[in-house]
Amino acid sequence: MAGLACAVYLARAGKQVSLLESANVAGGRCRSYFDKTLGCRIDNGNHILLSGNKAAIDYLSVIGAAHTLSGPDRAEFSFYDLDTATRWTLRPNRGRFPWWMMQKNRRVPGTRATDYLRGFRLAWAGPDQTVAEVLGGEGALYRRFWEPFALAVLNTALEEASASLLWPVVRETFGRGEQAYRPRIAREGLSESFVDPALAFLAGRNAEVRLGCRVRELAYSDYRVSAVVLADETVAVGPEDRVVLAVPPPVCAELVPGLDVPTQHRAILNAHFRVGISVDEPALLGLVGGALSQWVFLRRDVASVTISAADHLNDRPADEIGTAIWAEIARPLGMERDPIPPFRIVKEKRATFAQTPEQIARRATTRTGRKNLFLAGDWTDTGFPATIEGAIISGKKAADAVISLSEIP
Repeated sequence: MAGLACAVYLARAGKQVSLLESANVAGGRCRSYFDKTLGCRIDNGNHILLSGNKAAIDYLSVIGAAHTLSGPDRAEFSFYDLDTATRWTLRPNRGRFPWWMMQKNRRVPGTRATDYLRGFRLAWAGPDQTVAEVLGGEGALYRRFWEPFALAVLNTALEEASASLLWPVVRETFGRGEQAYRPRIAREGLSESFVDPALAFLAGRNAEVRLGCRVRELAYSDYRVSAVVLADETVAVGPEDRVVLAVPPPVCAELVPGLDVPTQHRAILNAHFRVGISVDEPALLGLVGGALSQWVFLRRDVASVTISAADHLNDRPADEIGTAIWAEIARPLGMERDPIPPFRIVKEKRATFAQTPEQIARRATTRTGRKNLFLAGDWTDTGFPATIEGAIISGKKAADAVISLSEIP
C-alpha cells in the first residue's frame, strides 16, 4: 500500500511514474483473492478503518473509491465477553464532549466514569513506556476495551508495545469526537476499495505498472542511485529521476547498505469461515476473554477472525487452529449448534514490525543519505503505527518529498 499510495500521489501531481511490484498482484497485505476452499473471494487479512483516519480517507477520495466503504452513521462497537457471555455495544454521544462516559448504560460494563481519564496518560507517555505500564494493565476498561483496541492497532503484546505510538491514533480518532471514530469496512473487499481503483487511476495517467518485477539490487554512484537492477535487465536512473523504495525492512537493509531498520516482527493470523447466514452490510464484533479470537468481521456469508500478535500460533496446524477458533465464536454468532463450516487459515508471520520502544527507535526516515532515494512503508518513521493508515501516510510523505526536491531550482 505504501508504494501504491506514493505512485498515486505522484501521478496526481503530474509526475511520470513507473511502479515496480515484486508480487504478481498489487496491494501487499491489503488485497483480496478467490479462495478455492471457500468458493468465494476473501481478504488476505482483515482491516478496519475509522472515519478519523484522514490519510486513508483522502487516498480513497483521490482514487474515487470513498463510496466503497461501509459503516454505521454513528460510532458503534459491539462486544462479547466469552468468559461471562455478556454482550454490550459501546455507543458514544455525538459531538466532541464525551458526556456518554457519565452514563452507566453507555459505558463498558463494570467501569466508572473516572476510569476513562487514564487514557489521557498516553499523551505524556515516555519513549520507553509500554501500553500496559501507562494504562495500568488491569481492570474492566483495560480488559474490555483498551486491550482489544490497542492490540489490533499495534499488533504487539501490550506488556511490550509502545504507549507513545498508540497516542497519535487515540488523538486522531477518539480525541476528535464521535464523528472521527465511526468504523469503516470495505464493502466488497480490500482490492475493490484500495487497489483496483488505484491501478485504474494510474492507468488513466499513463503510469507504467509492472507486476512480478523484483528489484535485485540498487547501483550507486556519487551518493545517488544510478541504476535499478532487475532479474533480466538493468534500468538506468537519469539525473532527473527519483527512486522511492517501498519494501519490507530486511529487503530494504539489503538494498541500502548501512541503513538501520527494525529487526523484529510480529505475526497476524486470520481465519475465514463460510457460514450459513449472510448479512446485508459488513459488521464488526469485538471478543474479550477468549484464548484466541479477538475480532470477528462479518461480510456477506463469511465470518473472518483476526488474531494479532499471533507468533505463538505460527507452528500450530491450521485444522487445529480453525477448530479452536470456531469453538469460541460459534456462541456469540448464534451458531453453537452448527457444525464447523469450511474455513481457511491465513498466517502472516511477518505482518508488521514489532512496535516496541527499541524497534521504533530503528524506524528509518523518508529521506536517505542518497540524493535521489526515498523510503516508504508502514515501518518507516511516520509517527503512526504500522497500519493501512500508516502505510498510506508513508507513501504520501515520500511523494511530497520527491515533489519538493523536484521543485528546487
